Amino acid sequence: MTRAEPTPLGPDSLTWKYFGDWRGLLIGLWAGSMQNMHPGLGAAVEQHSRFFEERWQRLFRSLYPIGGVVFDGPRAHRTALEVRGYHDRIKGVDAKGRRYHALDPETFYWAHSTFFMSTIHIADHFMGGIGEAEKRRLFDEHVQWWRMYDMTMRPVPGTWEEFQLYWKHMCAEVLEDNKATRDVLEIGDLAKPPFLPWLPDFVWRRVRGVIARDFVRLTVGMYEPEVRELLGFTWTAADARWFRRFGWAVKTVFGFVPHDRRYHPRARAGWRRERGRLAPDAPVVDTPRRNLPPVSERGKPEHYSPNV
Repeated sequence: MTRAEPTPLGPDSLTWKYFGDWRGLLIGLWAGSMQNMHPGLGAAVEQHSRFFEERWQRLFRSLYPIGGVVFDGPRAHRTALEVRGYHDRIKGVDAKGRRYHALDPETFYWAHSTFFMSTIHIADHFMGGIGEAEKRRLFDEHVQWWRMYDMTMRPVPGTWEEFQLYWKHMCAEVLEDNKATRDVLEIGDLAKPPFLPWLPDFVWRRVRGVIARDFVRLTVGMYEPEVRELLGFTWTAADARWFRRFGWAVKTVFGFVPHDRRYHPRARAGWRRERGRLAPDAPVVDTPRRNLPPVSERGKPEHYSPNV
């Protein structure tokens, strides 16, 4: 029997509203560290990834195919299979002798679940907050989103309530403190972002320490208590007040940003196709050349490396 084509998410979904927003960059450390604390994902990053050699480039180019699974409309299924394909050869044995494969359904779903939880964090902390009804709706949408990958439904909880139990279990009993996680959180010597070429290097060196401190603080604010304890972080009432004020400030500033400019280019193109401002068959938006992998890595099946 032929499997039915999965139905992509559209502009009526809450996932479209929250996931492609630039405010998602504020949870980049959270998502990366949560993913890497999974034993299989952490081992894969340690043994296969070049992320720490090109942090900014890897982050910004990854947004295109990952976002495309949500925003590419009728082409989203194809994009999802491409994303899945990048993980085909990522496998091995970790330092404790445990075998892993990036396409192990439980491992792949954990990464997907962090993207789902990202939508909730973005909405809750930087867009004014959402209620249980919206979280349930986002949960249903994340199931529809998962189907795009043609993966088994075995690891997917059946309800929002079951997902909350799954998330608690993962945070309390499965996640580990490992090198890949600590490397993600260590951003004190982060290179100057490529989108700030006009900023003098000496200015960046002076401000990056403050930026690193506050990004880690923001990340800790989104961790579950079990994860904070696992990684040895504390969280005080003063931290919580700072976190709320920061979130309010972000929401206020973005209130002055035009709708489409709030979104990543791949997401923005999806909105414009839906409004008729782009043709339905207009080419998908790919990463600019500045974000491509090093020349020696281009063409390898593990990398999204479009011909741009």
